[in-house]
Parts: sequence; C-alpha cells; structure tokens
Amino acid sequence: MDQSTAQSETQHQSVTFSQGLALDCGRHLREVTVAYRTYGTLNAAKSNAILVCHPLTCDQYVAETNPETGRPGWWERAVGPGKPVDTDKYFVICANVLGGCMGSTGPRSPHEDDPLRPWGTDFPPVTIHDMVRAQKLLVEHLGIARLFAVVGGSMGGMQTLSWATQFPAMVFAAVPVAAAYYHSAQNIAFHEIGRQAIAADPFFYGGRYWAEGVTPERGLAVARMTAHITYVSEVALTRKFGRKLQDAAELSSLGDRFEVESYLQYQGSSFVRRFDANSYLTITRAMDLFDLAADYGGVLANAFKGTKTRFLLVSFSSDWLFPTAQSRAIARALNHVAANVSFVEVQSDKGHDAFLLEEPDFHRSLGGFLAGCAEHAGLK
Repeated sequence: MDQSTAQSETQHQSVTFSQGLALDCGRHLREVTVAYRTYGTLNAAKSNAILVCHPLTCDQYVAETNPETGRPGWWERAVGPGKPVDTDKYFVICANVLGGCMGSTGPRSPHEDDPLRPWGTDFPPVTIHDMVRAQKLLVEHLGIARLFAVVGGSMGGMQTLSWATQFPAMVFAAVPVAAAYYHSAQNIAFHEIGRQAIAADPFFYGGRYWAEGVTPERGLAVARMTAHITYVSEVALTRKFGRKLQDAAELSSLGDRFEVESYLQYQGSSFVRRFDANSYLTITRAMDLFDLAADYGGVLANAFKGTKTRFLLVSFSSDWLFPTAQSRAIARALNHVAANVSFVEVQSDKGHDAFLLEEPDFHRSLGGFLAGCAEHAGLK
C-alpha cells in the first residue's frame, strides 16, 4: 500500500512541525502535521484571532463547504460575515484535531517507521491536552502570541477548557459550549458500545482493514447511530418522527418500519464515507480520558487559579449528554477563584446538538459576549 492511499485523497491546507510533539502517554511523535483553515483577516496587532475547536465528528471546515465530502461548513450558522463569530471583524482559525482524519496527524497518516503504510491502531493514544498542544504549534506558527478567544462546543468545549488552563496567558476569552470538565461514566459507556461495534465488524481486521482494502462500515455506522441518539432529545425525535411508519403497507417485513430507523441508518451510512474508524477509536478515547479536576488534585477550582481569562459558559436545557449541571460546576469553580465568568442556560428542546442548530438566544449570547470582550480589549 503506497503513501497516497494511506491518506485522504484531498490535499488539505496544513503545516508540518519537524520538532514533533511529546504526548501525555509518554510517546513522542517525531513530526506532527496540523491541517487547518482560516477565515477573515488578521489585524496588524495580531490581536483579533479566534480559535474555533471542533466537536468529535467535525473538522477544520467550519464555515465553508468541505472539499472532500461536499457538506456545508459545520458551524456556518455561527461563523461567518455578520454572524456571532464575525469574520468581518475576527480572524478565525479552525484546525483538524490530532488523531483526526482530515489532514492532521492521526491513524490514517503514514507511519513514522514505515511511510508506505498508515499508523492504524499503532497510533499512540492522545488526550485533549495533546490536541491543544498541537493547536498551539499552529497558532504560534501563524505569529499569534495571544488568542482573542477560544470557542468550542462538546469536545471542542473540552479543548477550550484545556486551552484556558494549560495556556491561560494566551487566551483572553474562552467560550466552552455544551461541554463538561470530565466525561461521565454514562458517556464513556456509550462510546464503548460504539468502539465494540467497530471491533466486532468482520472487516475490522484488528484495525488493519486498510491492508485488506476494506472498511468496517457496518461497525462504524452502528457507532455513529448509537452516538447520534445521544445528541438529540426525545422531544426532538418525537417531533420529527414520532412513530411514523416509512411504509404503512409493509407490516409483514422485518425491514425498516419506522422513519426514525431510516433516519439513523442514513446517519450511519453517510458517516462511514467521511470518517476513519481508527480515528473514531482514538478520538472517543481522548474524550473519555478527559478529567480536568483530576489534573489538579481533584479540585476543579485549582485549574483556574489566577486566571485572567474571561469566560462564557453555555448549556442547553434539554442536553442530557452534557447537562446544565456540569456547566454550573465549572461556573462554581470559576467563581471560587473570583474569575470573570458569565453563564447562560439556553432553553431549547433540541438536545445536545442545539449548539449546531438555529438557536437565536445562543447566537445572541455568543455574539454579545464576544463584542463586549472586544470592546474591553480595545479591538476595532
């Protein structure tokens, strides 16, 4: 298998760092590539940069059509000219995470000991902190000493918290959205079901499916279907599908009967065309390992001691994957160290995915917070 088939066929904008990266697991990547996109214009003072951190199954194409999948930018509702993250005003950066499959170093990249084959399951385990350290290399490469803001939802919110605690002097404002400071046992359990589905696929071949010229499509699709259920609320599913049958005349078949079944199968089948199974295993494990309080003696407030960063925490009332109580716990920890923090619970019945959807109250809160921070920072 040659190097070209070990990677995505699309040539993503990227930068490679020859110094590599030390990982929390004790391994050292000899070199690391970070794929990224930017939007807007960096001002002369290089003080208007916003880093957007993407969720689990998204990528660097936050505000434009993905050239590989043809899908629209995953956060075009929030990022763009005149939008809450206004690219007429801010210089927006979004990078594919370490371990991803859209151009950044990950399981699908050429193995450092044998460039003619991908890393596959030999790729070392990474953490959310590792992802952020890779992003820091990119930010510094762009000549930016301090980010005006770091913004992210879900896993992106975890990265935002990591930025604010690992490199607080580099972050003027932080907006963790629909996020938590640790991954709960229930969340880990859902991820494990997905990982087991992938491992049980007959075409997984112990993670060496690339050598067989196949993909564990069924297992990866089931993993996506399972995860997608956690992203939506019962109310949202009922409103969209209820118990509607796809074909009321076909009641004797054991095939698809309910519209919600067809919807989930579509989610699964479309996912396998754009995501790598080994990357899914790597990134879900990184989320599971995240526990910010554990890094600071079990006391979350210790993570934020002395911080000058301004925070906006956002949760959604129907989000049961990262419920409001978890955002409140972060707010309490920030209050304990007298940090500058605002907290908003947006009333929505759309579940965890609400931050990706049309939610005017959320967009007003985000845009207003950034505008207020820009005024305080003297941005024009």
